[in-house]
Amino acid sequence: MSPKQVQKWAPWALLLATLVFWQAVCTIFKVSEFIFPSPTHIWASLVEHRALIFGHALRTFWVTMVGFGISIAVGLLLGFLIGSSRIAYAAVYPLMTAFNALPKAAFIPILVVWFGIGAGPAILTAFLISFFPIMVNIATGLATLEPELEDVLRVLGAKRWDVLVKVGLPRSMPYFFGSLKVAITLAFVGTTVSEMTASNEGIGYLLISAGSSMQMGLAFAGLVVVGAMAMGMYEIFSVVERRTTGWAHRGSNAT
Repeated sequence: MSPKQVQKWAPWALLLATLVFWQAVCTIFKVSEFIFPSPTHIWASLVEHRALIFGHALRTFWVTMVGFGISIAVGLLLGFLIGSSRIAYAAVYPLMTAFNALPKAAFIPILVVWFGIGAGPAILTAFLISFFPIMVNIATGLATLEPELEDVLRVLGAKRWDVLVKVGLPRSMPYFFGSLKVAITLAFVGTTVSEMTASNEGIGYLLISAGSSMQMGLAFAGLVVVGAMAMGMYEIFSVVERRTTGWAHRGSNAT
């Protein structure tokens, strides 16, 4: 098997080994399904409640995508503004870092007061928790543009705007896609946390309902669905990244 094939199948092999070990532990030690369900019990719950889970998952997915879309727009704008100016970078970046350190779950009660129970708080929580990686990576990509390269372009007649748009932004694309893969997972976390306290729909609400009725298999099935959706979006961004920024990964992909 070639190194590329090993790299391709390694995650699936690790996942299979984890499931086998998990199932073996639950079977050997006779762990109660009400405490820690086995993979087979989770799968049975997923099949049994597939219609219910699908409805809640669809709600979580579109809410997350809306919040994530807003985070991309805001992250790109703030990242460009911060990265294009040393003064803005020095002034705004520390403030954004302090804001990102605040627990986003603490904003949910405030958002409920402002927007009520429903999709609004979940969308904004997904946005608040996911825009920072996008902003930071775009700003870093622009701010770390080599001074020598910028000097050469200036000598050739390029203006500051030309350097940023025609060189800085393309150079920042690997950073951008890297941030998207991180931010989309955070967006699902934000949506789920918000739905657990400020919604009557979505996977977060399903987790609370299943936990209160001691349906641990259903609760774990909801977690599996959230993880699958996040992993799916991660892989989509990975494919787009390889096709649009292959020039940045040629060395690392060489065999």
